[in-house]
Amino acid sequence: MTKPKIKIDVVSDVVCPWCYIGKRRLEKAIAQVADQVDVELEYHPFELNPDMPTEGRNQKEYLTKKFGSEAKYQQIVGHVTDVAAQEGLKFDFEKQVVSPNTRNAHRLIWLAKKQDKQIEMKETLMKAYFEQGIDLTKMENLISIATQVGLDPEKTKSFLNSTEGMAEVTTSEMQNAQRGISGVPFYIINNQYGVSGAQPSEVFAKALLEISAENMSDGQACDIKSKEC
Repeated sequence: MTKPKIKIDVVSDVVCPWCYIGKRRLEKAIAQVADQVDVELEYHPFELNPDMPTEGRNQKEYLTKKFGSEAKYQQIVGHVTDVAAQEGLKFDFEKQVVSPNTRNAHRLIWLAKKQDKQIEMKETLMKAYFEQGIDLTKMENLISIATQVGLDPEKTKSFLNSTEGMAEVTTSEMQNAQRGISGVPFYIINNQYGVSGAQPSEVFAKALLEISAENMSDGQACDIKSKEC
């Protein structure tokens, strides 16, 4: 029996902690239902801080101001670090010195998709930022990350020095805004169902099975009793 197929479009930012947590939870859910459902993933850009300068800002100062106080900053990063640990992620906010503009990171994800390496690029960028504290504003760091994924370093450098992919990224972001997506992560399943937030793996798995069953039941068939074909 052919397994039903589900397409999930994931809207997220590489510096969104709940996007990384949600990524892990979704991956666990997909693994849980792998014998029953085939899932195709595609990532789409979203910039939490589109007005961030190209050189970025001091992350702790920026987030402390955003959250209102250092105490609130410590509370929030402590909580998200604990939740991430439950999913096997080792967030280290002490290493994260620079809060970057993520447009070039999204361009790299767009470029990687053309070489069937989008998911690897997304993972490597998020791991670099959240676990390794790598400054994503630096060209050499982005090239190094792309090289790890398997992209050619010289071609990547030329790409980053150009405007290629910029229009595609900004157009995608605009389309998501027109859809009413104002927070991430956001998941669009089969271009029909919207799921907001880093849901637990069990919730994702249940949704995938229910949607796949619905898709299977909606299919048309020839029936010897109905004599319709």
